[in-house]
Amino acid sequence: MTEDTTPRIEVTIAAPVDAVWDALRDKEKIRHWHGWDFEGLAEEIDLIYFQHFTADPQARTLGIQGGDLIELEPDGEHTKVRLTRAARGGDPEWDAYYEDVTEGWITFLHQLKYFLERRPGAVRRTLFFSGMAGGAGPVVEELGLAELTGGPGAPFTCRLAGQDVEGQVWFRSDHQLGVTVDAWGEGLLVVAHVPPSDAKPQGAAMAVLSTYGLDDAAYGDLERRWTAWWTPRYAAEASHAP
Repeated sequence: MTEDTTPRIEVTIAAPVDAVWDALRDKEKIRHWHGWDFEGLAEEIDLIYFQHFTADPQARTLGIQGGDLIELEPDGEHTKVRLTRAARGGDPEWDAYYEDVTEGWITFLHQLKYFLERRPGAVRRTLFFSGMAGGAGPVVEELGLAELTGGPGAPFTCRLAGQDVEGQVWFRSDHQLGVTVDAWGEGLLVVAHVPPSDAKPQGAAMAVLSTYGLDDAAYGDLERRWTAWWTPRYAAEASHAP
């Protein structure tokens, strides 16, 4: 018997199924949980969710670009969101990024949960950083978050890239940690660290900072502080979105 190794990602959201479905079909709402701010975000959303898709509003299923399938299942007053990755082998160039896309969906679904549970209707403003991880330790260790051992909801305080913050653990996965950050307008930080492998000899590091209600001065200070912190550690491909 062949073992089914197709990645499946599941998140339970404290929102009714109609609200979750709407957040998957409204472009303005999608842009406040999918990915992060960059010049081509609107085009990416259109390509993934609205150009190459199959939707069944009755069954609450959405097949999206690349063959991934999102299914919604009512669970009392909550909704289970399940994403099943498309099988490998359809496109060699796409397969080269298979693990990256899977990790991306983990981030996005937890950002969807955050949007619906904590910041519905709020305007998100993000910073994004990425790079190769060969020259530094895991992001959680470098940030001083490695000692967070509690599950979702566990409180924490930390000096985060030069700023004293507090918040709660939001989620954990094999390679990612998400925490809320009160100082960012009850924002969300998601960090990822993939160790070196044959596919990624230098590994990979990523951080997404979702902020709410910061004025330009506070947002600019956050951007400068994180750029100064990130660049010497993961400088190979470091970038951010204004």
